[in-house]
Amino acid sequence: MPDLLLELFSEEIPARMQAKAADDLRRMVTDKLVAEGLVYEGAKAFATPRRLALTVHGIPVRQSDLKEERRGPRVGGPDAAIQGFLKATGLASISEAKIQPDKKGDFYIALIEKKGRDTIDVLAEMLPVIIRTFPWPKSMRWGARSAKSGSLSWVRPLHAITATFGLETETPDVVTFAVDGIAAGQTTFGHRFMAPGAIEVRRFEDYEAKLLDAKVVLDPERRKNIILDDAKELAFAQGFELVEDQALFGEVAGLVEWPVVLMGTFDEEFLSIPEEVIRATIRNNQKCFVVRNPNTGKLASKFILVANIEASDGGKVIVAGNERVIRARLSDAKFFYDTDLKTKLEDRLPKFDQIVFHEKLGTQGERIKRIERLAGKLAPLVGADVEKTKRAARLAKADLLTEVVGEFPELQGLMGKYYALAQGEDASVAAACEEHYKPVGPNDRVPTDPVSVAVALADKIDTLIGFWAIDEKPTGSKDPYALRRAALGIIRLVTDNVLRLSILDLASVALGGLFEKRLKEAIVDSQKLPSDLLSFFADRLKVQLREQGARHDLVDAVFALEGQDDLLMIVRRVEALGQFLDTDDGKNLLAGTKRASNILAIEEKRDKRTFEGAPNPALYSLAEEKALADAIDLVKVEASVAVMNEDFASAMGYMAQLRPAVDAFFDKVKVNDDDSKVRENRLRLLNEIRSATRAVADFSKIEG
Repeated sequence: MPDLLLELFSEEIPARMQAKAADDLRRMVTDKLVAEGLVYEGAKAFATPRRLALTVHGIPVRQSDLKEERRGPRVGGPDAAIQGFLKATGLASISEAKIQPDKKGDFYIALIEKKGRDTIDVLAEMLPVIIRTFPWPKSMRWGARSAKSGSLSWVRPLHAITATFGLETETPDVVTFAVDGIAAGQTTFGHRFMAPGAIEVRRFEDYEAKLLDAKVVLDPERRKNIILDDAKELAFAQGFELVEDQALFGEVAGLVEWPVVLMGTFDEEFLSIPEEVIRATIRNNQKCFVVRNPNTGKLASKFILVANIEASDGGKVIVAGNERVIRARLSDAKFFYDTDLKTKLEDRLPKFDQIVFHEKLGTQGERIKRIERLAGKLAPLVGADVEKTKRAARLAKADLLTEVVGEFPELQGLMGKYYALAQGEDASVAAACEEHYKPVGPNDRVPTDPVSVAVALADKIDTLIGFWAIDEKPTGSKDPYALRRAALGIIRLVTDNVLRLSILDLASVALGGLFEKRLKEAIVDSQKLPSDLLSFFADRLKVQLREQGARHDLVDAVFALEGQDDLLMIVRRVEALGQFLDTDDGKNLLAGTKRASNILAIEEKRDKRTFEGAPNPALYSLAEEKALADAIDLVKVEASVAVMNEDFASAMGYMAQLRPAVDAFFDKVKVNDDDSKVRENRLRLLNEIRSATRAVADFSKIEG
C-alpha cells in the first residue's frame, strides 16, 4: 500500500517545541486519516531545527465505498415531506425508494451509495487544514494578508512544503495543495551552510538518505546519540570524563542538524567557584557541557560545545567565540559569588520582612519565624539538636536574596550550604540549608541528617497547613502551591527515616504559629482543618503506596479507624493487612465480615436501629453461636494487645482465628430466627464480628 511523506520546511524552530510539534503532527494527520476511514499501518514523525517531517506507511489507495440506508416519511405522507426526502437523498423519484413495513405503518427507505474518494484527494483536502490549525504554543504572522484568509500563523516563517503519496514500486505523486501561496511539491533543502541547495525527493527512504548526504541528520534521537558518543570520546581522548546531562543533550540535539563536537578552555582561576555555578553558567548561557578530571573527581577548566557546521579551520573560530562568551559569563558568576560571600546569611534576613510570601500568610520574614518555631518543636522528635535545628531553619531561606541564586534560581539551597560553610556554620546547619527542600519529587533523595529532616518537615508542614488554613487547596489538576508535593515529601521523610509523628499534633503546632500573628482572621475553619487534612494525607499516601504496589482500599480501611495519624504506623498496618488478605484465612475472613456487615446493614435499615451492645449468652441455642462468641472474646483481647504493641503481623494472626468460627456460624445458624429475641441476639453477635475486626482495620472499606 502507498506511503505518505510530508515535510514542513521553515526557519529555525525553538528546540523546546520540536518534540511536541513532531508528535502533534503525527497525531493530527493519523487521527484525520482514521476519521476518513483510511486505516494506516504505521507512522513516525521527526524534527530538526528547520523542519518537521512525517512518514505514514500502509495507507489504502482510496476510501471504501459506503452504503447507507436512510429512512424517509410514511407512505402516503405529505407531499412536502416526500419532496424533502427526495432532495436530501438525491433520488429522482419516490419509485426509486424501497418500502419497509413497520408496526406504525409503511415507510420509504432510500439506499444511498457513497463512493469512496482517492486517498490523494483526501490528503489534499486535509493537510492544508492541519497546517493552518497547527497548535504551536507561540506563533507569528508574516507576509501579505488576503481578505479571505489572512497571513499564515506559524512558529517561524514557512518556506516549503513537501508532500508525496504513492507505492514503493512506482514514482509517487505530489499531493496538490497550497497554503498561503506555498505550493506543496517534492523539493526540500539541505544544511543551511554546508549544502543549502534544493533536493528533489520522492518517498521517505529517498528523503532521509538525501538529507544525510546534504549534512542533515533527520532523527533527533540519532543526533542526540552522536553528540553523546562524540563528546565522551573527545573527553576521554583528552584525559577527562564527560559530565552527562540528558536534558541538555536533548536540547542541543534540537539546535543542530549536523552535530560537530569541539572542546574549549576557560581560565583555571574560575575553578574557585563552586562546581554547580560553573556548570549552570556554561549550561544556561552557551548550552555547553563540562568535563571532570577522573583522577581528582573535580571539574577541569575545559568544556565541550556542539557546532552545527564542519568548519574549514577545524572549528578554531567557533571555539574561540564560545571561550570569549564563557569567560565573560564566568567572570560575572565569580563576581556574584565573591560579592555574596561578603554578606553573612543572617544579615540578609531583615529584607525578608519587606517581602510578602502571601497576602493572607504574611511576609517571608514571618514565615521563616514560623518554620524556626516549628523546627524547634520537631527537633527532639527526630533526634536533632534543638539549637542547630533552629539555626538552620533561620538561615535556610537566606540564599534566596543572594546574587548567584538571583541569576540561577535552580541553585537555591545549594548555595545556602556553600555560604553557610564559608561563614563557619556547623556542617549539619549547612547541609540543612540545601536539604530542607528535599525530596522535591519521587526520585529525589530523602534527607537523613536529623537537623535536615526537622527543617525539611517544618518547611513542608508550614506550607501545607498555611495554604490549607486559608482554603487554598488543590482542585482537580490544579495545585499552584505544590501542596500535593509537600504532603508526599512529608510522607517520604517520615517513612524513610522511620519517624513516629502525629500529623494532627504537627498541624496543631503549625496552626499555633499562624494564630500568633494577625493571620488569625485568615483561618477559614480551624475546627474542620484536622480531619480535612487527614483525608488529604490519606489520598497522598494511597498514591505513594500504589506506586509501591499496595492496594489503595487498604489505606482507606486503616484511615477509617479513629485517631490514625501516625504515618509510619499506618504504612506498617497497611503492609500487614495486605499480607494477611493474600492468605486464604484473610480472604475468607474478609468475605465473612462483609457478609455480617451486609446483613446488619439490611436489618438496621429495616428496624431503623443499630444492634450495639453485648449479646446475651443465655440466648445461645447452638454450639456455633457459643464458639463464635468465645472466639470473638479471645481475639478481641489478643488482637488489641498486639495492636497496642504495634505488632500488626501478630494481630492479623489472631484475626485469622476467627475464620473457622465465622464460617461455621454462617453454615449452621439462621440469623433471622422466628424468635425476635434470638434474632436480635444473633444480630448483636454479628456486630461483634465487625467490632472485633476493627481492632486492625475497617473491613467494610476493603474491596473484594
